[in-house]
Amino acid sequence: MKNRFKLYLQLFLTFMKIGAFTFGGGYAMIPIIENETSKKKDWISGDDLIEVIAISESTPGPISICAATFIGYKVAGIFGAFCSTLGVVLPSFVIIYLISLFLREFEEIKAIKYAFFGIRAGVLALLVKAVITMFKKAPKNIVAYIVMALSFAAVVIFSVNVIVVIVSAAVIGICAALIARKAGKNIV
Repeated sequence: MKNRFKLYLQLFLTFMKIGAFTFGGGYAMIPIIENETSKKKDWISGDDLIEVIAISESTPGPISICAATFIGYKVAGIFGAFCSTLGVVLPSFVIIYLISLFLREFEEIKAIKYAFFGIRAGVLALLVKAVITMFKKAPKNIVAYIVMALSFAAVVIFSVNVIVVIVSAAVIGICAALIARKAGKNIV
């Protein structure tokens, strides 16, 4: 029982650290989640993390919360999912609550404006790293490249709803896998 409590506490503190020190949302958190859960703690493999990210993208809610919940569940069951989710949400909740108390005074401080300018640049770097990491671990075949290109064009050029793109990509992936299986090949 003591070891379970220690694991729950580790999950909570790890995800609280991730939630407290990551700005820019879920995609900016991916490299930090990977470092903390895959490299440092060995709770989840890099390949499993890519699967968790894919599942998190296709379920309702912020990607960071979904990823924390999935990883917590994989590591320590339902209460592990609860501890991870609470850990990743709590810092944002506290920060937003405190900022809301002093919002008018807070937004006029030049140092705060400059800090957010720097934070935006750092977030962009984290997003680029997340894209590179996911690309390296993504399947390398013609279907994957076509889906990536079409998805990018649909969202960026034609402003297609992201949900439509995710569902379409899933359908294309299922169809490609079924066709490959009939041909005796494996595309994944």
